Amino acid sequence: MRLVTGVAAAAIAALGGLALPAGAQQADGTKTILVLDASGSMWGQIEGRAKITIAQEVVAGLLADMPGDRALGLTAYGHRRKGDCGDIETLVPPAPGTADEVLAAVMAIKPKGKTPLSAAVLAAAEVLKYTEEPATVVLVSDGRETCDLDPCEVGRRLEETGVGFTAHVVGFDVADEADRAQLRCLAESTGGRFLTASNAAELAEALDEVSVAPPPPPAPEPEPALTDMVFIATDGEGGPQVRRGLVWTLTGDDGELMVETMEIPDLRMALSPGGYRVEVLRLDDEQTVARAVTVAEGAPQTVELPLEDLTPPARVEGPAEAVAGSTVQVAWEGPEQKNDFIAVARADQQGGQSVNSVWVREGNPAALLMPPEPGEYELRYVLYDGREVLARQPITVTEVAAALEAPAEAVAGSTVQVGWEGPDYQNDFISVAKPDQQGGQSVNSVWTRNGEPAALVMPAEPGEYEIRYVQYQDRTVLARQPVTVTEVTASVTAPSEAPAGANVPVEWTGPDYPNDFIAVVEPGEPGGAHASYVYTREGSPLALAMPPEPGEYEIRYVQYQDRTVLARQPVTVTEVTATLEAPAEVEAGSTILVAWAGPGYPRDFVSVARPDDPGGRYEGYTYAREGSPLRLTVPEEPGAYEIRYVQGAGNRVLARRALVVADAVATLETAATAKPGTRLRVDWTGPGGPSDLIAVARPTDPDGTRAAYARADRSPLMVELPDEPGEWEVRYLLNGSRAIARHPVTLEVP
Repeated sequence: MRLVTGVAAAAIAALGGLALPAGAQQADGTKTILVLDASGSMWGQIEGRAKITIAQEVVAGLLADMPGDRALGLTAYGHRRKGDCGDIETLVPPAPGTADEVLAAVMAIKPKGKTPLSAAVLAAAEVLKYTEEPATVVLVSDGRETCDLDPCEVGRRLEETGVGFTAHVVGFDVADEADRAQLRCLAESTGGRFLTASNAAELAEALDEVSVAPPPPPAPEPEPALTDMVFIATDGEGGPQVRRGLVWTLTGDDGELMVETMEIPDLRMALSPGGYRVEVLRLDDEQTVARAVTVAEGAPQTVELPLEDLTPPARVEGPAEAVAGSTVQVAWEGPEQKNDFIAVARADQQGGQSVNSVWVREGNPAALLMPPEPGEYELRYVLYDGREVLARQPITVTEVAAALEAPAEAVAGSTVQVGWEGPDYQNDFISVAKPDQQGGQSVNSVWTRNGEPAALVMPAEPGEYEIRYVQYQDRTVLARQPVTVTEVTASVTAPSEAPAGANVPVEWTGPDYPNDFIAVVEPGEPGGAHASYVYTREGSPLALAMPPEPGEYEIRYVQYQDRTVLARQPVTVTEVTATLEAPAEVEAGSTILVAWAGPGYPRDFVSVARPDDPGGRYEGYTYAREGSPLRLTVPEEPGAYEIRYVQGAGNRVLARRALVVADAVATLETAATAKPGTRLRVDWTGPGGPSDLIAVARPTDPDGTRAAYARADRSPLMVELPDEPGEWEVRYLLNGSRAIARHPVTLEVP
């Protein structure tokens, strides 16, 4: 019998070790939860594919072959929120027959957040009731604990308090040895296994090895020693390995078909000694190469199957030397397949890696941006399919120079002129920054494209800073010069007391930078807060409105940059009062005279409102600037109201007087008949408001309808009649809308 292990077996098994044989659950009673890392780092790439995608496919392979009585659950972390160490969720509780539910949950995961792996293992252990019955957790993680718990301490605690608890850990693409040590300690503290995996096949094999199935029965007879074999295809004899579009077939010398049409980059198997026939088919040109192989017991062997070289011809031609950050023209020839690109890369970078690149579809020659760091690089034509480098040319990237000329000292918030020399690449900038800030960080900056010298605003806070020339690509600092930012001073002078809402004169001194302002604000509020403000560009003194509410405030000079308070002075805002004189009862829709006394600020008004309405709500109003007394029209709807004096700033009600609005009454006297198109005399009594009308309409028409009308400004009055004969009525319309009196009239043709 021939034995087959390695990638082929692992690809078929794909986590099969977690799928216990039928009856295994009953044998030891152990339930299992798979804890899956869904932190943001799982979007990292392995051979061009996201780690989360690889993990999802491996788990899918497990679930395809899982027996229905297998009790399996799923916990994930980092899948819902960024930066949240509590983002842990048991998506599927452990139970038999959960394969479809687990699969749906795994495929829906979108990595987002942090890596609370220790807390996730604790949460899974609690779900498994680890202090009462045997339990197993299988953790798949690609990095270190990024939250508060210590994996070692968590492992020791679970071992001490659990009943047969085991945590197996698979480190998926974990390169840092310290990170591996964390994961290993968690596993070994509970008697579990720690394994590592760097690709899809290794992940499948690792999860297979941490199977919680009972150990298989001893083999009835010893198996023969196996030899690890690797079969690869090459572009020509001794050429580079071909990894794309290959289909493999393997047959024993006894005719047994061991691998049939498997599409993989290479074939890796452990084989018993003997004769075999291996065949590879390249899908691009359907070329087939077969070779007879004799496998001997001993060291691993690699067997090459050379295919005819299909690498398409290509060429790149650019300068031998270029300045860092410059754009060079690269002429090229190549297959120009979809998404092929021209790149500049370090010699040790793979075909899919580069510093900068440009699609060939963007034209020939290609405009290629050089790296920001000087050194030795390559220009490349890269075939997008397989990221194969078809042509390359060395290029030396030389250092780019820049220089700055600026004052050694400047006042906080001032604008200084910075002379500069440099490449002036697109989006390069001159900045002022703290010495410990990175190149992409700054307090203020200005583009070099704005010209030389650059007008650069200094920080609002005094201290030691740097002026820098920053190359936009990789935010490389090409030149720097220290600058000391000194303190800026200001003062405000105003009355110590002022009535609420009043405008007070404020004298000030200060830098008068653009958008600096004088504000009044409650003490303790941040610099950007204000009850009211005026820009310093309005001059000194300026008029500043006090808050509408009495109390203790302060007047400030505020530097607009960072809203820095440069000066302040306390001010007491005192109460203001008002009085009203008006009728206590009036007819609906009438206009009354209201006498008032009060501050008379420009936006103050006298209103009529319902008693429960806030100050800014009303049925009608007139500005106090109209004088005293003023005219105020009351509502058409009868009821209880109040007349108010309202301070415009803040809508504070300073005075109020109760008002009863009674239903309006009107009378009409006119002839009962008239001729169409003539004028009709109407005698009337009523409120006589400025918008009241004497109107003519059909009896069935709505109140506001009018075929003819005259303003109710005198009695009697004449109103034009419609030309159409028939039944009509004369109406008194309150405010031109509501009929409060009606009189029928018939228009007869003689």
